[in-house]
Amino acid sequence: MSQQPAPAPARQPLDEHAAESVRAYAADQRAKVDVLASVLEDIAANGYPSPETGVPWETARDAHLARLADEQPRVA
Repeated sequence: MSQQPAPAPARQPLDEHAAESVRAYAADQRAKVDVLASVLEDIAANGYPSPETGVPWETARDAHLARLADEQPRVA
């Protein structure tokens, strides 16, 4: 057996519409990660929020499912 890694496959370019969709998806994911990072930084600086200020998980779940139902299909 050879210790050399297999050659990487050549990449196929995307058409402009697909490339723009990928860029939009990446920007959306980056924004979500930035929000998560800011929440975690706030928790680290100020501690956990009190349970009384939270949202019940059922309410959060239902709101999230409603948002997913309203979204336009995207290329993953």
